[in-house]
Amino acid sequence: MQLSYWELKNWFSNVDFTIVGSGIVGLHCALNLREKFPKSKILILEKGVLPQGASTKNAGFACFGSISEIIDDLKTHSEEEVIQLVQKRINGLQLLRKRLGDEVIDFKPYGGYELFLNNDEDFYNHCLQKIPFINDVLKPVFKSDVFVKEVDRFNFKDIFEYLIFNPFEGQIDTGNMMQALLKEAISNDILILNQQNVTSFTDNNSFVEVVTSEISFKTNKLLFATNGFASQLTNNQVKPARAQVLITKPIENLDIKGTFHLDQGYYYFRNVGNRILFGGGRNLDFEGETTTEFNQTEIIQNKLEQLLKDVILPNQTFEIEHRWSGIMGVGNHKKPIVEQISSNVYCGVRLGGMGVAIGSLIGKELADLI
Repeated sequence: MQLSYWELKNWFSNVDFTIVGSGIVGLHCALNLREKFPKSKILILEKGVLPQGASTKNAGFACFGSISEIIDDLKTHSEEEVIQLVQKRINGLQLLRKRLGDEVIDFKPYGGYELFLNNDEDFYNHCLQKIPFINDVLKPVFKSDVFVKEVDRFNFKDIFEYLIFNPFEGQIDTGNMMQALLKEAISNDILILNQQNVTSFTDNNSFVEVVTSEISFKTNKLLFATNGFASQLTNNQVKPARAQVLITKPIENLDIKGTFHLDQGYYYFRNVGNRILFGGGRNLDFEGETTTEFNQTEIIQNKLEQLLKDVILPNQTFEIEHRWSGIMGVGNHKKPIVEQISSNVYCGVRLGGMGVAIGSLIGKELADLI
């Protein structure tokens, strides 16, 4: 594409910071850089029409991990590491709420629940037995018990009598959050260009040469906030993980409020007003869902519909209104990667499906590397 003198001057000359990715991490990174360097020129490049990946696709869970996820994390992480991960998620949520305000993001502190299918008795009993231990592990973060068992009052079917409740979990409106962050970035004189795919970059020690599908230009610093698309950047320490989601049409007299976890967090659902948003099923086809393609598959969509009909809404008629998918960034370790890659290139990636919780903090940590 041939650019004019004006375009080159205003958008691509004397760029101090270029951020790749306009999601939660990228925008928070830009806003933190603006606070640190008020006169700097900050440019964000986004390959999608909207923040492509998970930031505008996620389910809007303001959570830090269900009890089964935390039990699972303790198999591969030390207690200290798990405490640090949970603390980061809590700190990130507080940063997000403080920056945008609960009203703007429609934060609802309904609490979170984990339910267990009838055919999973051993795991159900294991989680119930572990409640005192996990509460003890998390005591330094919350200063009180996090998990408690409660009788199912939602009329779910084919599950055990008790749900595990967590009062510290909430839900947000993902679209409102991202729109508010984009508005704040623009009002802080941060330039955002969409449909710009970075194809290569070269760190020349004094500056970085950035090549997109449209143009090449120089920037003093280059920061990647591309999460599930950062496999090449991190030598495969980050792998993409697709999450498929559906949402129902409004349901009359819906009596479900909260965020819900099922099958060790591989399925998750919540109310959005009087609709149900339901996603997950990656464990049905790990290999197929390790992809950056935004599609749905029959095997997962059928399973979501079956669970919706048989377990979540067994006594109600409902219709599916819409389906979509998003791309998360996962790896062998839950700890996000926030590091300097070369003299002038940095990255903040691998949010492990917890982007709403930790995205704000990772954006700040990425900016703090400079």
